This record gives sequence, C-alpha cells and structure tokens, in this order.
Amino acid sequence: MVGSATFAVAVSLSGALFQPAAGQAAGTDGALSSRSAEAALPGLLAYVRGGDVYVSKGATEKRLTTGGGHARPRWSPDGQRLAFLRKGRLWTMTADGGAQTRLSTRPAAGPSWSPDGKWIAFASLSCTGGPGVYRIPATAGATGPEVLFPRDCRTEDLPEEAAAGATTGSLNDRLRYDDAVAWSPDGTRLAFRGGDCESIYDSCLSIGTVATGEEKTVAAYGGGSLQNRGYAVVPSWRADGRKLSWTAYQEGETAAGNKPVHLVEYDVPTGTQRTVGSAMDRELAYADAGRAVITSRNRGGSWLTVLALTNGTRTLLRAGSQPSVQPTPH
Repeated sequence: MVGSATFAVAVSLSGALFQPAAGQAAGTDGALSSRSAEAALPGLLAYVRGGDVYVSKGATEKRLTTGGGHARPRWSPDGQRLAFLRKGRLWTMTADGGAQTRLSTRPAAGPSWSPDGKWIAFASLSCTGGPGVYRIPATAGATGPEVLFPRDCRTEDLPEEAAAGATTGSLNDRLRYDDAVAWSPDGTRLAFRGGDCESIYDSCLSIGTVATGEEKTVAAYGGGSLQNRGYAVVPSWRADGRKLSWTAYQEGETAAGNKPVHLVEYDVPTGTQRTVGSAMDRELAYADAGRAVITSRNRGGSWLTVLALTNGTRTLLRAGSQPSVQPTPH
C-alpha cells in the first residue's frame, strides 16, 4: 500500500504543476548529469530555497509553500507527508503541499518522525533553560507535546512558550544553535544537540535512549580537558542505524586543529569517526548506504549535491539547502 501511494505522489508531481529546476541549464552535459543523479535517488527530494519548501525529481520541481519563513522539511516514514517549520513552529503537510496543519504553538527546531509515523520529535526550550527534546503526535488535535530529554524534565511542568526568534547572522552563527533532531531507524534513540553533556562541555551532541532517558555523548567541544571550540549539529541516521552523520565546525588549540564547516560520519557500533565530503559541506541526508544528498557551496550560494560516500564523487543538482530524501517503500 505504501508503495502504491508513493508511486502515485511521484506521478502527480510530474505534471503541469512542475517547473524547470532553478540553476540548471538545459542541454548541457552538467544538467544531464544532474538530472540523472537526482532521478536515480530512491524518492522525491525535499529542500528549502528562498525560505520556501520545494520537492523535485529529475529535472523538474514543485514549490509547496509560499511567503518564506519555512525550514527543515522532513519526510514521514511512508513518504506521504512532510514535517516542517513555519516561522519557528511545527507544521505538517502532504507530499503535494496540501493539508498544511500546525501541530503546536510551542517554538520548535528541526523535526524528525518516529519510524512508525505516529510521533514527531522536535527541539525546544527545556525546564533547565537549555535545548530539550519533545515528541508530539503526528495527528493534529491529539495531545500536546511531552518531554523526552533531559530525562529530569519529564516530571516537570513545560516551560512557557516563548516567541520564536529569527535566525540571523553568518552561516556559522545560524548552524551553531541549530537544534535539529534525528530519530533512529529502530525508534529507540534520538540524536540531538546538547544534553547532560553541556554540564561538562561548551558544546556537544548526544544520543539519547527514549525508554530510559539515558544519554551518550558522541561529539564535544571545549570544557573538560578539551582545548577546542566548535559545534556538532543537524544529525542524520542511515537507514540501517549503523551510521550517524552531523555537521561540525572546530577551532583547535592551534591553527593546525582548525576545521571549517564539514561533515562527520560516525560508526555507531565502534564509535569511530571520519570526515566526508569537502570543506563547507553540511546537512547530510542519506539516500542509501553509499550516497547522500548534502548542502554544498557553489557559485557563492547553497547547492544540493549528491555525494558518493565511498569515493567522494560529487554531482551538483540545483540551488537549495536542508535536503530530505523521500524513503523507499518497504
């Protein structure tokens, strides 16, 4: 059933509502390569350009929102809906942009669906005054948000809802406090910026176990015995749960330890890490075990790029950022 629904969505998006993709020159070898690379993705690609959400497949795209102020689209596990942010609040819509529904008035950051599609996790102010992780039913009108992390906040009253501030400043400033979260494919864990590790480090990334509230630090900067500064944000799980990626930045104790914005891939069973892609790459979204769609720099702006994780081969797709690849039917 999921396969039929996803196929129907893909077919409907090939009709007259689509337009040529921005930044692609028809008839050039580069454009053909880009179209082929995107067409080979398992599903539709969702992303942001100019503050609005788009979806595309191959050489055509469809704009799903208007008016700007939209961010972090994320596909549901069945590929039929998208969670996204509108002016700092959590919304959902269907894959064709319909039924746009606000789920909560609480300020929210980067959502992530539970694997069963029943819940959406998001980050917001916690009872400690730092970032916390909540979940809310994916169906509007159900119960309100509940706390997952920090664990000690689960029994406390929810903080008051504050006005959502505008995201401004340099790319570094915007990424540093991006609180996007990522739910593991098996549904047992969430990756998120901050956590209990902030009592030790200046900045950190955690994996939390949903059932128990326990946390594990997987990246840390400053504080403790670390003489560096930086951040690890926008986590993303591979579909088998064995890999976790994030966007990172580091200022070392000496210039030799400096690393501009880059992508890290973490092997969950062993804890080993490696840098993938090139400097200024960010926001990795896995397409399959060997490929990902990332945001890179090109022509002075943000471009969606297919990255081969085995050999680093890159194919530019189109202008945009914050990619999310529609899941394949199971």
